[in-house]
Amino acid sequence: MRIDLSKYLTDRYLESQTGLDFEGPVITIAREFGCPSKKLAICLARKLTELKRPGQKKIDWRWINKEILAESAKQLEVEPDEIKYVFRYEKKTIFDEILSSHSRKYYKSDRRIRKTIANVIRNIACEGNVIIIGRGGVAITRDIQKSLHIQIEAPIEWRTARISEKFCMSVEDARKYALDVDRKRQQFRDYFHGRGTDYSFFDVRFNAMTLSVDETTEAIIKLMQIRELI
Repeated sequence: MRIDLSKYLTDRYLESQTGLDFEGPVITIAREFGCPSKKLAICLARKLTELKRPGQKKIDWRWINKEILAESAKQLEVEPDEIKYVFRYEKKTIFDEILSSHSRKYYKSDRRIRKTIANVIRNIACEGNVIIIGRGGVAITRDIQKSLHIQIEAPIEWRTARISEKFCMSVEDARKYALDVDRKRQQFRDYFHGRGTDYSFFDVRFNAMTLSVDETTEAIIKLMQIRELI
């Protein structure tokens, strides 16, 4: 199920009255560009909800991705378009920062925007029963005990072919595009926990070329059962 943030926060408050532990469980899914993530999150959320046992959190498992942009903009009191560049893994130059600070009444620095995004992700993760796609989730939620961090990857040739077909690009342009997005996503994760740190390593990696979404879903669920996350 895709997340409704307003309802999600209401459900979280109602459940808090029961005294349950709200530190997860949370799953983060990162992916190399060209690998499926949305289909995996949808399938995983549905099956995890079906497996809920009595005494566990009442809220269904949800998946979240672009909603983080809307909620972050709301907290910053700006329009989503004003912070969208961060979600495209771009950064402001020093000149851009100076220009924006003088031309906008409600200017928000790049640092404050990224901090707000991290807080939004962190709060949702702590509420539990949620799957977070991308957005540096592994770096932001790594210390939550009830968490599982997944990377979906595949050979560059396989991803290039998919990207070329989807975006009507030449194979050469598709390859360059894939590598550029991969690099920017890594930089986004590095921002929260530093370049070269091993803190944001993933728990498990799956090859999208050789494993179907259903096979990957079943493997993730089995691993969560072994680790007593569900």
